[in-house]
Amino acid sequence: MIDVLVVDDDFRVAEINAKYVGRVPGFRVTARAHSAAQALAAVQRGTIDLVLLDHFLPDRTGLELVHRMREQGHGTDVIMITAAGDVTTAQTAMRLGALHYLVKPFTFAALHARLDSYATLRRTVDRVGGSGIAGQEQVDRMFGALRTTPAPTSPGLPSGHSEPTTDLICRVLHRADHPLSAHEVAAETGLSRSTAQRYLRHLEQAGRLRLSLKYGDTGRPEHRYAWVAP
Repeated sequence: MIDVLVVDDDFRVAEINAKYVGRVPGFRVTARAHSAAQALAAVQRGTIDLVLLDHFLPDRTGLELVHRMREQGHGTDVIMITAAGDVTTAQTAMRLGALHYLVKPFTFAALHARLDSYATLRRTVDRVGGSGIAGQEQVDRMFGALRTTPAPTSPGLPSGHSEPTTDLICRVLHRADHPLSAHEVAAETGLSRSTAQRYLRHLEQAGRLRLSLKYGDTGRPEHRYAWVAP
């Protein structure tokens, strides 16, 4: 099993990411951290194979944490999972040795693909690295193991619906502690109310959301949606 540390300052996001990891065969989450200090302490214990690392942490950035890890001699592998989509941050992550860089919001399929490629890399290194000497063919295998292909669009989505938008709305509903209206979902996601309503209607019909009605003074009920646990 590959032991994973999930690092995110948002407790709910960390929980969602941990559940995603738990769905991938061969991986298990052995620790969660919500600050750079907590993450570094977990790495120092020496039981972590892979860190899924957010960049925006309360005490220092994720990249500063990676730099500190390398200074201390920790070669623990890192995959960045962050809303920081700028080129400079991604380039710095590459230079510090991050194996993948996943921009939020992302789908389970996208994370699954990167974890699969990471597992392939570990298997490849184990196969070709026994002698400590690698020729060009072996090196090419190691670097090629990290390649991923774009995940196909889910066949269950109607025309005009995208998987990233669907996943974004699901994450908002999943972490909500009460049913949300289309207006509230739109505000949380940055989508228009009509787009949010269209996706919510599809998700409710697919059985992924539960619809309830809230009656106000106008007499017209407000549709509210809640996540349905699988």
